[in-house]
Amino acid sequence: MSGAAKALGKVAVLLGGSSAERDISLMSGRGVLAALQSLGVDAQAFDPAERDLSELKRLGIERCFISLHGRHGEDGTVQGALELLGVPYTGSGVLASAVAMDKVMTKRIWLAEGLPTPRHVWLPPGEHTVEQVQAVPDQLGLPLIVKPPREGSSIGITKVQTADQMRAAVELAARYDQDVLCEEFIEGEEVTCPVLGEGPGARALPVVKIVAPEGAYDYQNKYFTDEVKYQVPSGLPESQEQDIQRIVLAAYRTLGCRGWGRADLMIRARDRKPFLLEMNTSPGMTTHSLVPMSARAMGIDYAQLCLLIASQARLDAQPAVAGTPSPSAA
Repeated sequence: MSGAAKALGKVAVLLGGSSAERDISLMSGRGVLAALQSLGVDAQAFDPAERDLSELKRLGIERCFISLHGRHGEDGTVQGALELLGVPYTGSGVLASAVAMDKVMTKRIWLAEGLPTPRHVWLPPGEHTVEQVQAVPDQLGLPLIVKPPREGSSIGITKVQTADQMRAAVELAARYDQDVLCEEFIEGEEVTCPVLGEGPGARALPVVKIVAPEGAYDYQNKYFTDEVKYQVPSGLPESQEQDIQRIVLAAYRTLGCRGWGRADLMIRARDRKPFLLEMNTSPGMTTHSLVPMSARAMGIDYAQLCLLIASQARLDAQPAVAGTPSPSAA
């Protein structure tokens, strides 16, 4: 066992959970668990949907690697519970997790900071009338995107091509969230950019370009097919890659994120301008996931990445530890 692995102590990998992304979380968590164990870390799986979090103290867990996705996993709730238990955890704290999980709140903050994000219309509960829904295309144009603002993995999302598709799209999104987010559709290339670290020490990893069949980077293509092509290096001009990394770091720091995260963006075809779509504070770690892919391009393998993320686990009230390994040192 390496000194770094031993220093982590007893680790629980939180996986599964009760959100609509449970299946993806199980895949992520199992991968992380196997990777940590392969390095000699004393790690075990822990599914909060099947066990009470208070058991973590009884088991003597010294830190948690959060591999939960969606509600009750990356929305600040499990982070708050771990704060109360005093068990350090990976990723962003309570506030940053809660804000980043809500795409409407995230947009408000980014817009206030002058960061580029697509125009949007928010339909809160009680404002899904025929008139209100049909007015959205007049504001945003067509096509447009309708999505639940507090879900991930492309769940509940519709690309609306004609006005008569709006009602069904809003109803689908509303099955997953009482709020509905309607967003301007950005025609162009889809990219993603991970971040490791915290504050001034945070570093953006290489940009990954996503080329999906007919532009359908949906739930099925994300996790269960090999039809999507990923380019890393991205093939973008170096100046544009650096500009995207700069914007992503600003977006990450503005939300108060720490540990790790991943921003998804669109590059508008007509003028090559990048637009931030969302910030993921508990990204996927499956065989199809993008953070490991990007990290590998800079020489960090999957197991090293898991160890690096786990080493940065902490509580909101606990300052970052000086000397924490940087991405380049992994």
